Amino acid sequence: MGPIQSATSDAGSAPKKQRKVMTLQEKVAVFGSFLENSSNILSELDEEFDSLYSILDEVKESMINSIKQEETRKSQELQSQISQCNNALENSEELLEFATRSLDIKEPEEFSKAARQIKDRVTMASAFRLSLKPKVSDNMTHLMVDFSQERQMLQTLKFLPVPKAPEIDPVECLVADNCVTVAWRMPEEDNKIDHFILEYRKTNFDGLPRVKDERCWEIIDNIKGTEYTLSGLKFDSKYMNFRVRACNKAVAGEYSDPVTLETKALNFSLDNSSSHLNLKVEDTCVEWDPTGGKGQEKIKGKENKGSVHVTSLKKHTRSGTPSPKRTSVGSRPPAVRGSRDRFTGESYTVLGDTAIESGQHYWEVKAQKDCKSYSVGVAYKTLGKFDQLGKTNTSWCVHVNNWLQNTFAAKHNNKVKALDVTVPEKIGVFCDFDGGQLSFYDANSKQLLYSFKTKFTQPVLPGFMVWCGGLSLSTGMQVPSAVRTLQKSENGMTGSASSLNNVTQDFERNLWMFCSL
Repeated sequence: MGPIQSATSDAGSAPKKQRKVMTLQEKVAVFGSFLENSSNILSELDEEFDSLYSILDEVKESMINSIKQEETRKSQELQSQISQCNNALENSEELLEFATRSLDIKEPEEFSKAARQIKDRVTMASAFRLSLKPKVSDNMTHLMVDFSQERQMLQTLKFLPVPKAPEIDPVECLVADNCVTVAWRMPEEDNKIDHFILEYRKTNFDGLPRVKDERCWEIIDNIKGTEYTLSGLKFDSKYMNFRVRACNKAVAGEYSDPVTLETKALNFSLDNSSSHLNLKVEDTCVEWDPTGGKGQEKIKGKENKGSVHVTSLKKHTRSGTPSPKRTSVGSRPPAVRGSRDRFTGESYTVLGDTAIESGQHYWEVKAQKDCKSYSVGVAYKTLGKFDQLGKTNTSWCVHVNNWLQNTFAAKHNNKVKALDVTVPEKIGVFCDFDGGQLSFYDANSKQLLYSFKTKFTQPVLPGFMVWCGGLSLSTGMQVPSAVRTLQKSENGMTGSASSLNNVTQDFERNLWMFCSL
């Protein structure tokens, strides 16, 4: 037992020695990094002071040139004035000599003539028009300097401080129209701030962000202001965390305290297990496939026995977080083609995988340009496998027909209301479950197309019908502000389909109670 214990002891000591060596290597690496950083800091300090010296030399040279230019200007002015005085003095001497000679003239007439000449020359003499006052002053005080303030500023030079953590103001933050505006402020003024870095991530946890979350922080750098708006977001999580940090030229400061904002919206996919055989369904896209059911007829008997597994379309890979309210349709294993639960016949229908049981929700649908016929709306879970959207009292929709003739209509309980509006490129669907309202909008202009007014007695599912074409939908959307505003005014208007529903309310309620049993 002794040798075995010794061997065990030696084997156990090897990792310890290795760990010590690794720790020493790490210390050496840290020390080397420290030396390198110190050297870099010293080099940057030298560069900054050299830059200051260079600026001071430039300013000094500029001020010296100003003094020399002023000196030259005044010297030239004085030299010019002295030269003029000398010329005037020479002219005056000549005039005095002429006057002296004139005193010797005996003839009165000649003397008078000379006197007049003396008078004219005296009148025109430059000496009598010159000012003996210097044109420039000897004062140079306007070029004196006082660098006491600048000297004090230089004496206050110090190392660049690390910026303090900003403070996000939740009151100023705004979540609307799938956009989030985040506003923050600095705890105190800091003119050294160059920019800010905003980080965000999606989460389903309320309150403070967790240290370990299922998603990484997304970074937005080089923000110059104290506010930023994230637009075009898909709200596929209940909340979003935000934090921000300030940066100066040298370093980034600490993060602000994180803030959690609610970004709840309806997220759903198309339920492949509920689709018609002739529909190809992938998450948020559905396309009509005329050959979809033919390949299944050959193995129909085997499928009924459960002996053959048919490869379905790729499973849903949700980019967002699953909705908290899943229907039994969405929670059960995907059914194979030919399942009796699927729509059949001419009901080329597929439902969403998430039930709406309360609240206000919004999603958008876009049809392919060559789509011959499609419907968009909602339906109860009890919609029959042969039922088409809008032709029963359990479904509401708008229907677009581009086959043979172009029609656009609202449908419910097999009653049709023709819509005298242009079919939009994308249709927005607004469902107010508690308020009993289903409205359709032009998703781009937010023009109201039609509105059903009813009382939903059961949870509803988004429903789609397509023939000869395809549809794509957008979920994870908040109810647009424009739609909310229009709903307030539209609620007081008539012309909705409430009259179509009043007759069937008791029947729907009784049917739902019967199915629940």
